[in-house]
Amino acid sequence: MSSAVNAVAAFSDYLRLERGCSENTIKAYVGDLSRWYGFCRAAGVDPIPPAKDKVQPFLRKLTLQGKSSATVQRHAATLRSWAHFLQLDGWTDEEVWLPPIPDKDRNLPQILNEGEVERLLAACPENSNLGLRDRALLEVAYGCGLRASEACGLQLSDIDFGRGSLRVLGKGEKERALPLIGKVRGRLKRYCDESRPALDRHGASHFFLSRSGLPLRREDFWRIIQKRGKEASIPVVRLHPHVLRHSFATHLLRRGMDLRTLQELLGHATIATTERYTHFDMELRDVYDQCHPRA
Repeated sequence: MSSAVNAVAAFSDYLRLERGCSENTIKAYVGDLSRWYGFCRAAGVDPIPPAKDKVQPFLRKLTLQGKSSATVQRHAATLRSWAHFLQLDGWTDEEVWLPPIPDKDRNLPQILNEGEVERLLAACPENSNLGLRDRALLEVAYGCGLRASEACGLQLSDIDFGRGSLRVLGKGEKERALPLIGKVRGRLKRYCDESRPALDRHGASHFFLSRSGLPLRREDFWRIIQKRGKEASIPVVRLHPHVLRHSFATHLLRRGMDLRTLQELLGHATIATTERYTHFDMELRDVYDQCHPRA
């Protein structure tokens, strides 16, 4: 069992040092492997390497437990990376079978229309420190298309109000610079000047702080969207941590932004990832055409 634990630790180092994965990604991989280990323990089989006659029942069990196709696909991808690592790093002498990645259902992304975004932002009261913080957080998430982890990870040193620029550390520790202009800049500046000093009880370097003065976490970001969305009468099913990022991308495409520029703003490694928003937008237009009485 100790060798299996050591293999997971080595796998984590491989993801961190050689593949440049973020800590959140590594945590997700390790969590998936924990479920795989539990399955193998119950079945009385060795988790190293993942065998074909055991992987498929494992994935079927996840499906029977009600896991989404995206979750099942992610577990398969984890086991595929795990199998590749085991052979690459010499943890097994066998020819390792690489699990195929099952297809994922293509669902329309949950996005907000521009009116709903305005209602969400307006639901943040401007007469309290937390209200100003929430408004600034949601403004920058939507106005710059940030991931939840990117918004929560912003440091004071990342924001240059004089030059109107924002430095973001994205997936794989990749850095990108974004323009900080208009309402977003104004909201961040107001929060920084009026609210943040009252929240900063520990001399924190993070830009967004909790009530207790600690850095905001992704869980806090989720809670804030849920709370403000409810106050704005937005259905909870349409609220999730990436809803503002998805809305940002879709709205820019509809207003004529080219894919290459959008790719740079979103921090996507390949244009293929950005192209998904084109498909999303076309699907949304098709649904509109089919359902709207005046389409």
